[in-house]
Amino acid sequence: MLTKYFMKVVVRFNPFGKEAKTARLFLGSIPPHQRQQGTTIQNKLLTEGSSEKPLLKVIFKDKKEMEADPTTMSFQEVSNLFDRHSKKLALKETIEKQ
Repeated sequence: MLTKYFMKVVVRFNPFGKEAKTARLFLGSIPPHQRQQGTTIQNKLLTEGSSEKPLLKVIFKDKKEMEADPTTMSFQEVSNLFDRHSKKLALKETIEKQ
């Protein structure tokens, strides 16, 4: 997954719910050096009685916000969703360098 263009990541999930696997894989795919490059990562664990819904949200460096529901999507689907926009930004960056 291309995380180079992530500016902010928000993850909310119940560690005992079915969304936990997708959320944990998503968090694990963000390299540790990403925080040093200015990416903010907010993680919130939800309880069984919580009224908040599980969420994976990414704000890219071009200010575009994308959200995914970890209860209905697999990690591969989430990765493909966020990679689609990251690849557009990578292409744009490559064109601007030339």
